[in-house]
Amino acid sequence: EVSHVANGDMVTLTLIQGVVNTFVIFLSRIIGYVIDRVVFKTGRGEGPAFFITVIVAQIVLGILASIIVMWFSRQREFGADAGGARLAGREKMIAALERLKLNYEQPQLPQQVQAFGVSGKTDGLMRLFMSHPPLDERIAALRGMGKVSAVRRGD
Repeated sequence: EVSHVANGDMVTLTLIQGVVNTFVIFLSRIIGYVIDRVVFKTGRGEGPAFFITVIVAQIVLGILASIIVMWFSRQREFGADAGGARLAGREKMIAALERLKLNYEQPQLPQQVQAFGVSGKTDGLMRLFMSHPPLDERIAALRGMGKVSAVRRGD
């Protein structure tokens, strides 16, 4: 968590979310205007079709925007793991993630906690909406980080 703060992850993701939301609103209004003006032939481009189209476009584009923001979040998580490994040690970070994985694999874990996407379970499209990469991938990335460091040192 210290690495998240040091890397400015919260600020970065807030800015990304804001920019993406701006595009969602802007594009949905353009789509609504075009549909209302061209397809339904209204003079001003702000008839009932405009509002219906804007609502539908905001829902669809909002879902796509969430996928983009969650992708950024997953990428930042790998960076935070690497920062945590530099601070506490790679093996300690791997052990912490393995412990997390063990805890999330317990059957008594409430479904509400698994909804955060921190658990190792990934299935289909839900993977696109996860804020964290699967724990196995995070552990593998940290193990790979040790191999890269060894190559750089010439071990």
